[in-house]
Amino acid sequence: MHRVKVISGHLSSYPPQGGNRKCNINHCRARAAVSGPEDVVVVHGRRTAIGKAKRGLFKDTTPDELLSAVMKAVMTDMGLSPDRLGDVCVGNVLQPGAGAVMARIAHFLSEFPETVPVYTVNRQCSSGLQALFNIAGAIKSGSIDLGLACGVESMSLQEMGNPGDLSPRLVDFEKARACVVPMGITSENVAERFGISREKQDAFAVSSHQKADRAQRSGRFEAEIVPVVTRVTDAEGTECTVTVLKDEGVRPSTTLEGLGKLRAAFRSDGSTTAGNSSQVSDGAAALLLGRRSAVEALGLPVLGVLRASAVVGVPPDMMGIGPAYAIPAALEQAGLSVADIDVFEINEAFASQAVYCVEKLGLPLDRVNPNGGAIALGHPLGCTGARMTVTLLHELQRRGRRGYGVVSMCIGTGMGAAAVFEYPGP
Repeated sequence: MHRVKVISGHLSSYPPQGGNRKCNINHCRARAAVSGPEDVVVVHGRRTAIGKAKRGLFKDTTPDELLSAVMKAVMTDMGLSPDRLGDVCVGNVLQPGAGAVMARIAHFLSEFPETVPVYTVNRQCSSGLQALFNIAGAIKSGSIDLGLACGVESMSLQEMGNPGDLSPRLVDFEKARACVVPMGITSENVAERFGISREKQDAFAVSSHQKADRAQRSGRFEAEIVPVVTRVTDAEGTECTVTVLKDEGVRPSTTLEGLGKLRAAFRSDGSTTAGNSSQVSDGAAALLLGRRSAVEALGLPVLGVLRASAVVGVPPDMMGIGPAYAIPAALEQAGLSVADIDVFEINEAFASQAVYCVEKLGLPLDRVNPNGGAIALGHPLGCTGARMTVTLLHELQRRGRRGYGVVSMCIGTGMGAAAVFEYPGP
């Protein structure tokens, strides 16, 4: 209740006279992180390319196959037998039962032994990151030494929009009603409430495509993407075998003029369009986590250290503001400030909410999604949190020096999640 009152107070007073208010967290100066044998570390992470839902090369590929590709690749890359794993957690949103059966089948398709358990988690758009939090928690508690955190989604094969069996009493409770407000309308709510113009949204979308195009052309994604051999049926009904190596959603030709011609997608007088929203997509990602002492005993590398994690609640009808509150919570936990972070990976569910969060926190734009985000790359719901973490850690590694990064996203029904990682250096 205290947190709800605090957030409500922030919302009612924003923006103050004289311009945008920036989050007052810069009093938290960076402390030298103390490393120890109990640290939760990320050893390795891989992802598939991200395919266009219903139109791309993964449109006929089942999620268990996507998931198996990354699970197997991570373990093979590290030369580690799957029987070393204490648990596997998979984030998924759209599969029945959060994909519990699908995940176990992927487990066996990967030739993992039956003695290794697996389960799934659904915290909507943060499911892949929540899987990482869950595995990290099991490591911290001493239950396991090593675990695999994954995320997967096929938005080609499962539809969004069915919230399940709900009580008719939800109409009597304002916040309960707000939980079923369409995501596009929550974007419009953020844009209207905080004055995020169509021009700002479109400019952010163009930048996402430009950054993703540069990253793709320079080969930055190659180390993180697992080649997937699959079969796809074309419009004429001909089936062929393809190897998917490249994210399909990046449009280098995107311009402000072109985006400006698009109609609003959710409200006739709105500003949210297909061009400044995330793409519906297919993909999977996996990360190997462990206790530092166990990782070092096995001679495995340390790609990153989980320094903090946070999940917060915000108003359901403006769920997109979640990162603006989750990021400060995680930074405070880590003893860091915005100025200490080298890279912010913020999910671009909609340009409206991404722009709001960037402005609210005063984030330097050159540190936000340096290789593009979900507007260009796509947003396979259950996969996104894991995919973003893979991309973040590979980017910090590519820079070749010790650094910090943040992964964050908004969550349907009104939440935000964030994690702080340290890349320890080569």
